[in-house]
Amino acid sequence: MGIRAAVITAPLVAALLFGAAAPSGAQPAKRLGCRGAGVDPAAQVRYRTEAVIDAPLEVVWRLQTDVDRWPSWQRAVTGAERLDHGRFRAGSAFHWTTPVPPGTGIPATGLDITSTVRQLKQGSCIRWTGPAVGEGVHIDGVHVWTFSRVAGGVKVSTEETHTGPQVDANVPMATAILTAGLEGWLTDLKTAAEAQASVRTPAPRP
Repeated sequence: MGIRAAVITAPLVAALLFGAAAPSGAQPAKRLGCRGAGVDPAAQVRYRTEAVIDAPLEVVWRLQTDVDRWPSWQRAVTGAERLDHGRFRAGSAFHWTTPVPPGTGIPATGLDITSTVRQLKQGSCIRWTGPAVGEGVHIDGVHVWTFSRVAGGVKVSTEETHTGPQVDANVPMATAILTAGLEGWLTDLKTAAEAQASVRTPAPRP
């Protein structure tokens, strides 16, 4: 988020707030997609990464789609709420907020994001889009997530693109921030899911 695209906002800010570092070689060449749609092919700012989470798919999916509870496990999300009701699905919309730390070179102290789910396959993938808006800032993001059972748990892959004057003005910086932010998001998801899984599945008695 060089400072920000909606979908991107948390990642971007997470990078700035928490300094998450991306592992070398974390960006595979293949693009992610959900029901045939992917990220913005023309965007200059983009990043893709993945992690294996030692938890049931149901736990990982529930954490990622229960937007109202994001602030309880995502360090960079200060507020979040669904704008519709029922199962998380294509067409679902949600509003969330994240702070902008000092030293970014923009006047905004926080970003308001309204994201809309464009494609979704239950337990398999999500694609959402939306703008992140703050004082003097408007960034559009496209975010894709995929989930698949693998040996050792669930492989979660994510790819995001950002467009807008603020990120396009300094692509290397925006990309570095997005990189660290997405790695931070995955780290938080992994930590929360594995903690829940350990509580739900106690170790067998010796």
